[in-house]
Amino acid sequence: MTLLVKDPRQQALFPDSATKLPPLPTLDVQTDIKYYGTRARTILNRPEVTGMDFWSINPYIGCALGCTYCYARFAHGYAFDRAANANPDHREVAADVASLPPWLAFERRILVKENAQTVLQKTLRTGSDRHLALLAGESITIGTATDPYQPAERRFRITRQLLEVIAEHPGLNCRIITKSPLVTRDIDVLKRINRHSNIEIHVSLICPDRELARRIEPRAPTPDARLRAVKRLRDAGIDVGVNVMPILPGITDGPAMLDELVRKITETGATHIAACALRLRNAARKRYLPWIDEEFPHLSARYASTYANSIHAGDTYREGLTQVMTRLCRRYRIRFGHMDDDDPESEVADVASDQIAMFG
Repeated sequence: MTLLVKDPRQQALFPDSATKLPPLPTLDVQTDIKYYGTRARTILNRPEVTGMDFWSINPYIGCALGCTYCYARFAHGYAFDRAANANPDHREVAADVASLPPWLAFERRILVKENAQTVLQKTLRTGSDRHLALLAGESITIGTATDPYQPAERRFRITRQLLEVIAEHPGLNCRIITKSPLVTRDIDVLKRINRHSNIEIHVSLICPDRELARRIEPRAPTPDARLRAVKRLRDAGIDVGVNVMPILPGITDGPAMLDELVRKITETGATHIAACALRLRNAARKRYLPWIDEEFPHLSARYASTYANSIHAGDTYREGLTQVMTRLCRRYRIRFGHMDDDDPESEVADVASDQIAMFG
């Protein structure tokens, strides 16, 4: 199997994991997905290793939600390649993964970090360097390259086990990123963490339209289910924001759609909204652009041109999008940005709604 990336910083999103056989059972409700067990040597990834400014945990490798734009696809093949190189007995598994297109293998061949709870307990033992760094105010984010509440979590409960460890250590700053209302299953342990640490949930939701969301995120929970989850978490006293990320140019950036989304988010009691335009990295591009060709062919040329030389949409588009979202959040009286960001009520010039309509 060919490695998807050569950047060692990106490869380190899933450091030191090795696949073992036999595979874990396939979930009955998704018989086209295989779950393999892995014994991770580390679970809490350092900021200097991942290139992110926080510590991170990913309970799974790969994600069954199948979001067309997902940037994390690049590290998946690397994990299986590494396992096969470390142990010839795992080459059959690697060959199974290689039999699928890389973008599809990411969604259908998932690694489950079975020993994650034990490894985190050892990592956070009192006096360890990582424990001391976290007590000094550095934060942990769960779910940077896989959804920690994807369907596998119902069976394997790895994320819950990790939260139970975190609940034993006061004074931490934690964040969870997910699209799934399954996070509400763990309200009990989230409330325990919330008593003596900072815990913040970021629920990702990019459009309010159920049918459109299904086309973009084939296996993700419906928008309404996510909004209900936000309300349940807020009713439990947990800090919850919504990530409108990524906003897809020409698809989910319509002014009326954004207005409806911000209004519905506000009605849940969410504490804040964050938003950004699509960043199209190389591995995601190989899945996303063919999907555009099939689902939105009238946008194909514009996407090819816009993202030809950069992972970002143009500066004018992004600046206009930020201004529109700021104006909408001001209208509905919800903070735009994280709770520790600058006051969103600072002066931002309003822009015409059609300024963000890059694709006409």
